[in-house]
Amino acid sequence: MAKFTHLIYGLCSTVFLCLFALGESNNSTEWPLKDDGLNKVVQWDHYSFQVNSQRIFIFSGEFHYWRIPVPGLWSDILEKIKAAGFTTFAFYSSWAYHAPNNQTLDFSTGAHDITPLFELAKELGLYIIVRPGPYVNAEANAGGFPLWLTTGEYGTLRNNDTRYTKAWSPYFTKMSEITSKYQVTDGENSIVYQIENEYGYQWEGSATAKVPNETAIHYMELLKANARENGIVVPLTANDPNMNSHSWGSDWSDEGGNVDVAGVDSYPSCWTCDLSQCTSTNGEYIAFSVMNYYDYFQESQPTMPSFMPEFQGGSYNPWGGPEGGCAENSDADFANLFYRWNIGQRVTAMSLYMLFGGTNWGSIAAPVTASSYDYSAPISEDRSIGSKYYETKLLALFTRCAKDLTMTDLIGNGTQYTDNEAVRAYELRNPETNAGFYATFHLNTSVATNEAFQLKINTSAGALTVPSHGSKLRLNGHQSKILVTDFSFGSETLLYSTAEVLTYAVFDKVPTLVLWVPTGESGEFSVKGAKKGAIKECQESSQVKFIKEHGGLTVSFTQPYGMSVLELDNKIRVVLLDRKTAYKFWAPALTNDPLVPETESVLIEGPYLVRGASLSGKKLSITGDIVNATTMEIFAPKAVNSITWNGKAIKTHRTDYGSLRCQLPAPKAITLPEFGSWKSKDSLPERLVGYDDSGPAWVDADHMTTLNPRTPTTLPVLYADEYGFHNGVRLWRGYFNGTATGAFINVQGGSAFGWSAWLNGQFLDSYLGDASAEQANLTLSFSNVTLNTDKPNILLVVQDDNGHDQTTGALNPRGILESRLLGSSTGFSHWRLAGTAGGESNIDPIRGSYNEDGLYGERVGWHLPGYDDSAWETASTKKNSAASILRVEGATVKFFRTRIPLDLPSGKDVSISFVLSTPPDSAKSYRAQLFVNGYQYGRYYPYVGNQLVYPVPPGILTYNGENTIVIAVWSQTEQGASIGIDWRVNYVADSSLDTRNVGGKELRPEWTEERNKYA
Repeated sequence: MAKFTHLIYGLCSTVFLCLFALGESNNSTEWPLKDDGLNKVVQWDHYSFQVNSQRIFIFSGEFHYWRIPVPGLWSDILEKIKAAGFTTFAFYSSWAYHAPNNQTLDFSTGAHDITPLFELAKELGLYIIVRPGPYVNAEANAGGFPLWLTTGEYGTLRNNDTRYTKAWSPYFTKMSEITSKYQVTDGENSIVYQIENEYGYQWEGSATAKVPNETAIHYMELLKANARENGIVVPLTANDPNMNSHSWGSDWSDEGGNVDVAGVDSYPSCWTCDLSQCTSTNGEYIAFSVMNYYDYFQESQPTMPSFMPEFQGGSYNPWGGPEGGCAENSDADFANLFYRWNIGQRVTAMSLYMLFGGTNWGSIAAPVTASSYDYSAPISEDRSIGSKYYETKLLALFTRCAKDLTMTDLIGNGTQYTDNEAVRAYELRNPETNAGFYATFHLNTSVATNEAFQLKINTSAGALTVPSHGSKLRLNGHQSKILVTDFSFGSETLLYSTAEVLTYAVFDKVPTLVLWVPTGESGEFSVKGAKKGAIKECQESSQVKFIKEHGGLTVSFTQPYGMSVLELDNKIRVVLLDRKTAYKFWAPALTNDPLVPETESVLIEGPYLVRGASLSGKKLSITGDIVNATTMEIFAPKAVNSITWNGKAIKTHRTDYGSLRCQLPAPKAITLPEFGSWKSKDSLPERLVGYDDSGPAWVDADHMTTLNPRTPTTLPVLYADEYGFHNGVRLWRGYFNGTATGAFINVQGGSAFGWSAWLNGQFLDSYLGDASAEQANLTLSFSNVTLNTDKPNILLVVQDDNGHDQTTGALNPRGILESRLLGSSTGFSHWRLAGTAGGESNIDPIRGSYNEDGLYGERVGWHLPGYDDSAWETASTKKNSAASILRVEGATVKFFRTRIPLDLPSGKDVSISFVLSTPPDSAKSYRAQLFVNGYQYGRYYPYVGNQLVYPVPPGILTYNGENTIVIAVWSQTEQGASIGIDWRVNYVADSSLDTRNVGGKELRPEWTEERNKYA
């Protein structure tokens, strides 16, 4: 950490001269701007990135388009990112999503077309960090590798093996070609291009020894060359997985493979709800314990910005994790403290992972995660926003308007800045403008005490101790504050403020400054040049006082719930907010410039969400969401006298201090219809001896060798990926003649997988699953089964898996590792295998290759809308409250179908989730899959997991027509299974996002006759 000796407090008559003489740098010329040699539009130095000659604080968040396969909803997520004050968003693309086989690249059908992302970024005014992999991790199946890559045929992956290079080149080439059309150098919005992901392998052994890993270096050189050859001219970046790797940064070494700007990822509160997984990286977990990044950046990349391509935005929920995830590990307090901590560490570029998690629909997820990818992110899986989003917004809006924050030196840190030894501060100062930023924290950030203190600051008016009037500053609980000195807003200067700056805007050449404090706390600020002030709007007990001093006017106040408005004699308007009111305060841009100039926004208080605003003459058009009756107040240029909300004119009245105020009514509640009757049909004919497996759905599993590094214990090779079947449930039929007493079967399927076995149609046993076990064996007894003497006996093994492992585990096979007949002299004669209909042929390119497994009902399309189930029996159902209870007798697989119409009103954003449950008196030994209009939107494993709620986005669920809902239930014991299904409205908002019309029928293709051949 920077030593406190950098600070000499109060000893010099000219404080700034002392600070600059002894500070981190003497002047900005010590750190010349650098570029990648291909353009000067994007540059960087020790302080920050610069785009189009403007320094930028990159506050970004990750969004995975492939986790919400409705392009019409991408604008919803990006508008929420923009509204929160972010300048940038990042996205992993997914090689797996775009390459169902080694001959196909799909960047055109449905959500596979990613060009709308780039176009929306330009329209809304967001820069983009593009992260194409090839490997992305992302808790995705095989880390985003296409599953045809996992057989061993392409080597061990992530290296310079020519087989692997030939495999990734078409995908990476295409991603580079697409991105090349949307670079900031051509007036678009992509600013950097990350190659590979958390690939900290530049060195053999310790990074300090600097022994080159030539294989990894050659691989990175191949990726760099491909990007450049296919039009990428913006800087190339990389992200180290932790602070030990020191890979790919030219400041650390001049070995090959280096990128233009390196960065480091950090998850201080663990990337998973299973905290034990993080001890090897983070050490013993202590809640709210922070890490030293400043020294790392000074050592590893001193001429580059302090850049965090991934910083913790939440944690994923593993199988067996708590219902709803572990939001308490990274809640609103986490956002308040840790993101400010990074600023105190001089970070000027960070991207939250995740900002919107999305859903693990289909087989996209790796074994580490359940069906949810909510990630406890600021924007929830159901697209709602709450306290964590709002808390993040408080800081993001500040970083967007605090231009001086993009160039600071760390002058000093310690408890010497305060009169309370339990509180420390970090002083950052802009060497060109003298603006100061004091980041304050508990000395021990893991404690949550309520500490009062005064802060010793250096200003252009001299050394001060603040507040000097009224109550002290407070850090109450896991909180931090960033306080400013000599902060410019418009043509004015805020000498200091103990209230945090939220934002400001300039209307008619006069600034409106917005400050906030936690509810009930006091604040104090001083504006240079002002002489007196007036209270224009004030809450009771605000206790506003005006004091003329320091060549300006100091204002002391206490802020209860609500908003106060002050006007100073130089026409400056100051808006004072408590935290809860600040949560609903917005600064929508009037421009698509991501940096949002101070004259190009309006200020709005009240709504749940303000998506955007546009100004045409005297008419201001505002878009956003209302979930409750709301008073909306608008600060805008004086000429504005007409307001529309979501296209409708609204009646306003002008306040004494010039704002416009109006009332917005609450949206009407929406009640979903109850599910009606259900149809059902058995979906496991393969267990029967008379079933014919000679059709195109089945292949001979007859390989006697494999390139997979894991040699099977017995032959033939029974690895499903060897035969082109990669997803979820696969079915194995093992044939043998004569007698046998049993079988030993060892199956590998990843965490939480399961399998069941039948012999000649009779159930034998099941492995029910375990959240921590990746393989399991059973010794199956044939003692209760009549063996055939005149025809073959058939052992059916139904195997589930939850995706391939990540990083080096991507090649771990999925299938049967060992299959031995017991009490037999001949063993199995042969095996047949079925999986996803068509294997790698991708017969449903809209939904994609990850949507389906290999159950009979899936292969023949029972999950699809348009299938004729009129001949099916009507299922016997019960009601538990509003939920339908569906029942399966015995050990088998059964499909349940129903159709239900929706006719939801226009002009609403409606979020809907399905809720699956197990009745209290029922066994949990089953697995279920939820299909909505053909999309697999839930895997419910009550024996091993706790997820009950499955959000389904509009566009998948149609709000103005009929919906086909399908539940596939695999009962793993003779006890049978009972499952409850219901749905609920998560929220209703009057909104500019009209979810009634999101996504057309083209996203929901119907059943066709082709499916019948896969029976």
